[in-house]
Amino acid sequence: MAMTTHVDIVSAEREIWSGKATMVFAPGVMGELGIAPRHTPLLTKLKPGEVRVRGENGEDESFFITGGMLEIQPHVVTVLSDTATRAEDLDEAAAIEAKQRAEEAMANRTADMDLAKASAQLAEAAALVETIKKVRGRR
Repeated sequence: MAMTTHVDIVSAEREIWSGKATMVFAPGVMGELGIAPRHTPLLTKLKPGEVRVRGENGEDESFFITGGMLEIQPHVVTVLSDTATRAEDLDEAAAIEAKQRAEEAMANRTADMDLAKASAQLAEAAALVETIKKVRGRR
């Protein structure tokens, strides 16, 4: 039997997923993280993107997060995000539209527009579209 770690994926509204995993992949601000059972403790910031949880059966479950924090303990991995959604529930058309709106806002920005906010919205929308493409490509 493969070693496992307990994983909790939690948004501001509710718990999204909880269970055992043999591996977790998360989008850290410094690059993708791969977390195996008994990983060294770590607390790091997450950027928008895909969190993959490899279950005991070897199949991956994917989630989209808008950023947040990742806490790793030897036997528990916790993903804390403002918003988290199962990848299967993502709407591709809405994601593409959101990305286009963000790109237009960046291109047509005015002096009073909050550049950091527009940039963050564009990064989140682009990560959402990329997550949808990755998940669809694995099927």
